[in-house]
Amino acid sequence: MSVIEIRGLTKDYGNNKGVFDLDFSIEEGDVFGYLGPNGAGKTTTIRHLMGFLNPDKGYTKVLGLDARTEAKKIQKRVGYLPGEIAFLENMTGLEFLKFMARMREMKDLSNMNNLIQRLELDPKGRIRKMSKGMKQKVGLVCALMDDPEVLILDEPTSGLDPLMQNVFVEIVHEEKRKGKTILMSSHSFEEVGRTCNRVGIIKDGRMVAIED
Repeated sequence: MSVIEIRGLTKDYGNNKGVFDLDFSIEEGDVFGYLGPNGAGKTTTIRHLMGFLNPDKGYTKVLGLDARTEAKKIQKRVGYLPGEIAFLENMTGLEFLKFMARMREMKDLSNMNNLIQRLELDPKGRIRKMSKGMKQKVGLVCALMDDPEVLILDEPTSGLDPLMQNVFVEIVHEEKRKGKTILMSSHSFEEVGRTCNRVGIIKDGRMVAIED
């Protein structure tokens, strides 16, 4: 079954910016690497999947749900890491994670605490004073902590040191063994090679290759 489906997706910002006639699907249990240079259209694609943008043409579906009309249902079932994370900067990392856990009606925080340990996140400091790497760890914990069915991760290792990149790779393999479907955008061939079983390459808003 296709967990993520993109058909004829077009969003034209002018000056050849946007995405054009994107057409691909991601099957249940796939780890799909979405490769391309900065500005190629990876984030625009992901924002459509999450229901944040309306396409000029075509459609996107996640778990059989239409991203335009059923975005709230999708967002409840997907672990999402944006490329540009908007935090409540006055909170500490722990306050923010607990706030998100309450919003998701999580009763058991053991997975959250386990991820904090594994990613060596010190969650007590205020987010506004955190480094890029620490903020990225908060975002990763947030995306993974309620054991979502699908993961959509935009440049997930941005700002992480090599040791934490290795920990992230281990976590992806564990999620794959659970049967999760994962879409992961990146501009790193090495990262995608270590984690993904299928790869799509986008350039100038158009898909140029999809390979196993």
